[in-house]
Amino acid sequence: MNSAYKSSNLLFSGTEDLGGGLKASFYLEAGINNDDGSGQTTNLNNQTTVGQANGGGGMTFNRRSTVSIEGGFGEVRLGRDYTPHYTNHAVFDPMGQLGVGASRAIAGSAGAFGGINFTAVRASNSVGYYSPDFSGFKVAVQAYLGENADNLPNAGSGSSVRGSYAKGPVSLGLAYGKTTTGAGTDIKSTNLGGSYDFGVARVLGAITKDAATGFNDVKGFQIGARIPLGAGMVRTSLSQTDNGTAKTKQFALGYVYSLSKRTDLYATVATLRNSGGASSALNGSTTSADGSSTGYDVGVKHSF
Repeated sequence: MNSAYKSSNLLFSGTEDLGGGLKASFYLEAGINNDDGSGQTTNLNNQTTVGQANGGGGMTFNRRSTVSIEGGFGEVRLGRDYTPHYTNHAVFDPMGQLGVGASRAIAGSAGAFGGINFTAVRASNSVGYYSPDFSGFKVAVQAYLGENADNLPNAGSGSSVRGSYAKGPVSLGLAYGKTTTGAGTDIKSTNLGGSYDFGVARVLGAITKDAATGFNDVKGFQIGARIPLGAGMVRTSLSQTDNGTAKTKQFALGYVYSLSKRTDLYATVATLRNSGGASSALNGSTTSADGSSTGYDVGVKHSF
C-alpha cells in the first residue's frame, strides 16, 4: 500500500530573485502510488459529479501545481493548491491526516455528503494570497473556479480563508471555506484547531463542522498528542464524526522510529466503533451498521 506516514510524491520547485525584494517561484508536486508505481489522477474543475473533468493516465501534478510572486507584502500564488480551510486538519492532527489513524473529523464529511466534498483538501484554478508574519499572526485567502460550460455556471467555484497565530509553544487556527456544488447548492466548512507544546509532549486538537445543501450537518472533533520518546515519537489520537444520529469514534496509537535524518520506521494501530447506524471501516474493510473495525499500518519512509 501507499505510505501511511508521509505522502509519497515527486517534487520539483525553484525560485528566482527578481531584485527589489521580489521573488518568483514554481512548485510542482506529483503523488505516486508506490505500491504499483503509478501516478495519481487530478481533478481539473473541482467537481466529482456532473461536469467532472479528471486528468488521468500516468503522472500528474495533482498534489500542488503553482507559480507565485512574493515579497514584503506576502505571496500571491496561482494554480492547484491546498485550500486554507484544510490546513487545520493536517496541522493539528497528530497523524498528519495520513494512514489508518487519520482523524475521523474530516473523513466523516466526505462520505456523509455522497463523496462530493471535493475541495476538502485541494482546489484547482485557484488564486491565493498568503500574508507575511505579523508577530505570529498570518492570513491566507483563496478563491477558485470550476471552469464549466455555460450550463454549469458556478459548480466547483468557491473561496477559503484561514487566520492563524503561532508563537512560542502556542499555535491556533480558524478557517472557513465555501464551495458551490450546483444551482443553489453548496458546501460550507468551518474548523478551529490549536496546539500547545509542553516540552515533554505537544497536545493538539480541532473541532469541525461541515454543512452541505440537502444533507445533515456533520460535526467532528479530534484531540491527541505527539510525545518524543527515545529516537522517535509516539503519536496518539481520539477523534469522532457525528452525522445526525450516526456517530463514529476512533482511537489511534502509533510510533515513529528515526533511523536517520531521512529514514523512519513507523507502525500505527487504530480501532473505531460505530453507533446510530454508522458503518465506517478502516483500511478498505467493510463492516455492518453499528459494527467496529481495527486497522494497522507498518512501513518505512525515506526521503531523497
